[in-house]
Amino acid sequence: MPPAPLDIAVIVNDDAWPENLQARAEAAVLAALAFARPKVKGAAELSILLTNDEEQHALNREWRGKDSSTNVLSFPQIEPFGPVIGLLGDITLARETLEREAAEQGTTFADHFTHLVVHGFLHILGYDHLTDAEALQMEGLETQILGSLGVADPYAD
Repeated sequence: MPPAPLDIAVIVNDDAWPENLQARAEAAVLAALAFARPKVKGAAELSILLTNDEEQHALNREWRGKDSSTNVLSFPQIEPFGPVIGLLGDITLARETLEREAAEQGTTFADHFTHLVVHGFLHILGYDHLTDAEALQMEGLETQILGSLGVADPYAD
């Protein structure tokens, strides 16, 4: 039986974002879904908001109590490691932060974007990196997913 449909809405709140990221975002989420192998119970929805540092800063302050921008935020609407069905949650990404980090890391914007979509979606599914063991598990899964998409390991030295 094929997996249930996943509707991914990519919303652009900052016109300076490069065009044509929808397909890359969808490929990243679908690869993460394939590798993480959660229990898919029915049709599901996910939104990905492409915004700027100013809006991301406000979201980070409001929802996490951190008075700064950040590269990616995830707002899960399902229980950690719960079934994939219905509204899964929202992922937000800050363009200026992604541009700066990509330059600092010597990677392309597109590859860094892909990494952070995968990272954000794994948070939606329940993965985290609060402990060393969690970080190793999540980073290992990210590396596998990104490799399947032709993106180099972002954690390699």
